[in-house]
Amino acid sequence: MCFPLFSEKTIDIDLIQPGDVVKVLPGAKIPIDGTIMSGMASIDESMITGESLPVTRQTGDGVIGGTVNLNGVLLVRADKVGSDTVLSQIVKLVEDAQASKAPIQRLADRIAGFFVPGIIVLAVITFLVWCGIASSNHDIAAEMASNCSTGPAAETSVVSIAFLASISVLCISCPCALGLATPTAVMVGTGVGARLGILIKGGEPLETLRKIKTVVFDKTGTLTIGKPKVTGCRMFVEETICSTRLALACAGTVEQGSEHPLGVAVVNYVKETLSCDGLGLISDFEAVIGMGVKCTVSGLDMLILWKPILQRKPNLLPGMQTIEPQGSHSVLVGSKRFMKENDIAILEEVNPIAREFEDMAETVVLIAIDGRLVGLLSIADALKSDANEVVEALSDMGLHTVMLTGDNERTAKAIADEAGIQDFYANVLPAMKAAKVKELQASGQVVAMVGDGINDSPALVQADVGVAIGTGTDIAIESADVVLIKDNLMDVVVAIDLSRTTVRRIHLNFLWALVYNLIGIPIAAGALIPCGVHLQPWMAAAAMSMSSVSVVMSSLLLKCYKKRDLSERNLAYGVKGQLQRLRAPKGYSPLTLAEDIV
Repeated sequence: MCFPLFSEKTIDIDLIQPGDVVKVLPGAKIPIDGTIMSGMASIDESMITGESLPVTRQTGDGVIGGTVNLNGVLLVRADKVGSDTVLSQIVKLVEDAQASKAPIQRLADRIAGFFVPGIIVLAVITFLVWCGIASSNHDIAAEMASNCSTGPAAETSVVSIAFLASISVLCISCPCALGLATPTAVMVGTGVGARLGILIKGGEPLETLRKIKTVVFDKTGTLTIGKPKVTGCRMFVEETICSTRLALACAGTVEQGSEHPLGVAVVNYVKETLSCDGLGLISDFEAVIGMGVKCTVSGLDMLILWKPILQRKPNLLPGMQTIEPQGSHSVLVGSKRFMKENDIAILEEVNPIAREFEDMAETVVLIAIDGRLVGLLSIADALKSDANEVVEALSDMGLHTVMLTGDNERTAKAIADEAGIQDFYANVLPAMKAAKVKELQASGQVVAMVGDGINDSPALVQADVGVAIGTGTDIAIESADVVLIKDNLMDVVVAIDLSRTTVRRIHLNFLWALVYNLIGIPIAAGALIPCGVHLQPWMAAAAMSMSSVSVVMSSLLLKCYKKRDLSERNLAYGVKGQLQRLRAPKGYSPLTLAEDIV
């Protein structure tokens, strides 16, 4: 494609506005998020996706600001600039996450609230104890004073020692280590997550991830690839009643107005089968989320060639009047329930055919024209290659897995069995996903929801931790607490493992700060003065600084975190996972909500 350029000039990157066309030369960084208008090149997207291999982008493809054009000259139309770009949003998410407080930090704040006045009281007690020693036993006081001081009078030396000891107690027990234990670990943990392609929006989701007991997966686009394809077409009427071409043309035309992956699959299949680039005209379009679409279709005359294009099956609905391609038609495309709600008769002979496809994990979409059921399309969406391994890894970590889908129970069961998911809920409309998550929470479970679509957003918000696939919709990403930049389900396991590792590090930091104070405060108070060891205030201050430095260094060790091999992870969580599964709540069983809805 040749894109005309009327003028070309060099400007500051801050002056680029949406709609501007930017020329990107080989070796240069792409300055904005945009769409390639002309050219083809290999793009290094490793800084965003973490993948070392470059990807090929050509006219019509989207590019991300900050990635590198390795070869070829590109003309890119700016879609997002400045703070709206993907890279800027990632930076903002990381900054917000690092600045937020984890719930465990509030515990540290409460401890510090009691710790500070307690240390002041302890310092006063230290002073009074040493003064009491000076006044009650001059011999002991003189001996201790000779060990620690060369003053002219024993009483004066002991008072001086008492004052210095109390000051040392104040210096060595500064609660800085307690205050640094959590935020430093959260900052490093979220940074490590970002490096691995996992954006965690704050300390609270980072901590909550370790408490997760149930992981709920959306099916389409999350467990499956999200690019379904039509695998078959079955007509219920004779060719003389309604041609296959007419049925396909009607279905494809209707689905042009739908953004659902199944609708896109139907449109692509129809265009390929009919060998056409465009379809008919639509009006009065109406989409019922999770069920189907309907509208009035016209302009099909040129698409219809009166000849069969697919292998036909016997007529199941005899005695129907012929459906002509001319004029307009009322067309419905959707589920069996959608047809019933629109008073479309479904004969019993249709159900065995539908079940045949459903048992093979294929979704059945029915086609009705002018109030009569004429055929169906079977659509399959392949399971992601790592879905089974992810579910197995989560199970070995002691987590319960659940799948939510709007598909019928047979298709849902086939997918769940293939993925190894323990329980599933079928016929779940988008509006009911959040209610189902709430129901799981009511049973005492801490729930993580993994999804990618607009219809998953309410459930992502309702869940204790919402996890969005980075290739999903903007609304889902905005609603989630954790965003997986790469379309890699294994990052769900990594996110939970990183959370557990980070919280363990926080606990270790707390333990170190506590032990440090338990050892340091008695020494600063003068417990070793009888042995000739007296901690001066400047020494106590240095020791306090070292405690803070040691906590920071402990947190920085999180930077050594790496994704573990799946076999190592299974070994690490195997025994614990088996024990937790024995304690898993009962009552989870495959369930269809159709009866509740009806």
